[in-house]
Amino acid sequence: ARVVSAGEFSGADDFHFGEGRAQIIEVAPDEYILRFEAFSVRNGPDLFVYLSSDGGEPSGDAVKLGALKATDGAFNYEIPPGIDVSGLGYAMIWCDQFAVLFATAPLSS
Repeated sequence: ARVVSAGEFSGADDFHFGEGRAQIIEVAPDEYILRFEAFSVRNGPDLFVYLSSDGGEPSGDAVKLGALKATDGAFNYEIPPGIDVSGLGYAMIWCDQFAVLFATAPLSS
């Protein structure tokens, strides 16, 4: 396994806090996961994990990885096969119901 890119989460504002590390890891040739470590974010409704080319509202190229598994801890999300991770520079925690960004991590290699 090798780390392709990584970054630190920060909250979108004083109320929507977030911290911890996000890493895109190649676990096998062309197989990737998004790993959260020492992660913590304010709880909220309808929170989902996205990878996107920018750190604002999920754009057309955003990849929705699934519902947030926990507000604290370390866990993984599989990135669907065929996704070009090189253009996805942000991991985001996004509230689908209210279209609110909770936390973002800019990813760099």
